[in-house]
Amino acid sequence: MQESSRLSQGIYALTSNDIKVGLNIEVDGNPWKVIEFLHVKPGKGAAFVRTTLRNYVTGNQVEKTFRAGSKIEEADIFKETKQYTYKDGAQYVFMDLSTYEEYRLNEADVGDKSKWLKEGMDCTLLFWNGKVIDFELPITVKLTVVEVDPGLRGDTAQGGSKPAILDTGAVVTVPLFIDIGQEILVDTRTGQYMSRA
Repeated sequence: MQESSRLSQGIYALTSNDIKVGLNIEVDGNPWKVIEFLHVKPGKGAAFVRTTLRNYVTGNQVEKTFRAGSKIEEADIFKETKQYTYKDGAQYVFMDLSTYEEYRLNEADVGDKSKWLKEGMDCTLLFWNGKVIDFELPITVKLTVVEVDPGLRGDTAQGGSKPAILDTGAVVTVPLFIDIGQEILVDTRTGQYMSRA
């Protein structure tokens, strides 16, 4: 009876056949994100699923193989939007704007994403067992160019490119017509210039 009530609440039993990129699973009591997977059906023997997993807590990546059809447990990870408010020493502080509760992430947890973080930016925090394990940036961010070589007269959008330093310290390659003080849109997944804001 208890198992059927759990299933009706939306927690479904997964098998290794349900594995896909981006799935959050729990292995050995830790939350993992599937980075890559491959279903393998050898000529002899049973089929299996070869995966590359990233541990949310430690950041380590490992390769793990599951037998086809074996049960796997989905990690109970939920996402909430919080606002990045400020940096306090080696910690990044995010705030829930409705309760004013603060959530802190260490520099090691933030990593390379810090070059896209700007105060007042809404980010998605990932929670597992009541604690923050990761966060996601918006796909597109609006940042200001603070340092760039001046463009030459006659430069067009079809011309070359040049490096620009943004207000967060990130360096992005921009078209020659971009000048200091202009706001640009950057794709946080690739770190590439998209357009003027």
